[in-house]
Amino acid sequence: MKKENCIFCKIANGEIPSRTIYEDETFRVILDLNPATRGHALILPKEHADSLYDLPENTAAAVLPLAKKLASIMSRKLGCDGLNLIQNNGETAGQTVPHFHLHMIPRYGNDGQKISWTPGKPTEKELDEVREQLAE
Repeated sequence: MKKENCIFCKIANGEIPSRTIYEDETFRVILDLNPATRGHALILPKEHADSLYDLPENTAAAVLPLAKKLASIMSRKLGCDGLNLIQNNGETAGQTVPHFHLHMIPRYGNDGQKISWTPGKPTEKELDEVREQLAE
């Protein structure tokens, strides 16, 4: 189902023009208007889900195979040296549009991008506590 005031729903469903590089019945893949690197694209589901938490299982299962297909095309046609897949959920995590989307960022040896984080240094006890909380 589309969300009436969602810009990504409108783009994904062709109501707003975009530079589409791929489309099928479930997804539209567009070039990002503010790219991190040459070829930076967004995989947008046509059906609305605010984030990964709300994404239907069948859509979630289809995202990674599509990303893999597009990664091969990007490597072959753009000559990128690598690729980042980035998916943010919630404002705190950097999500700026509340519609699930997957960033595909081709990487080049001299692109100047630094997509990283500062590694933490948890104690063995802290790691064990988190494992106990999360293990099922």
